[in-house]
Amino acid sequence: MSDDAAVDDNNDLETMFSGAGADDIEYMFAQTSRGISIGSDGRVTLSGVSSTTLFFSDRPYRVTGHLPTDEFIGYWGQGDDNFADDPPNALLSMFEDDAVNDVVVVLSDPVLGNGDLSYAVEVTDGDLVAPSGPASLFIDMIGRPLSPMSVAGVHRRGRRRGQRRMRRRM
Repeated sequence: MSDDAAVDDNNDLETMFSGAGADDIEYMFAQTSRGISIGSDGRVTLSGVSSTTLFFSDRPYRVTGHLPTDEFIGYWGQGDDNFADDPPNALLSMFEDDAVNDVVVVLSDPVLGNGDLSYAVEVTDGDLVAPSGPASLFIDMIGRPLSPMSVAGVHRRGRRRGQRRMRRRM
């Protein structure tokens, strides 16, 4: 498996995430969009979502690549340890002109259409408010929800440390 792997016409997602050492590799995913909207039904829509989803792994493999977002969503419920059975945690970073609002969420029920991607979300940390700017979604790997080294876990730990520091200063 190369250090900069990509899913293309010659390589599907199943092949990409199988093979020698594949069971040891835990992939994380990132999606970007021009903006987001928040529905009254508890869904977050990534407006103008990128047509590809970035995937990456930690050491020792350090595998990176892109796959079509529709393929990523197509594999949501496939396999023994899938996102439909065990919804992933994610860090939703929403950008404003002068600030970034990070919210830890649990994702389920993805729907892709017309260049937009929506998820049902459960907020586990932070305040979900619609920004005026772009957004990035960092989806944790399967099997490590809010572990100390997961994307959402690191954010949650840092946020709690910051809150403790603020209380000590008061």
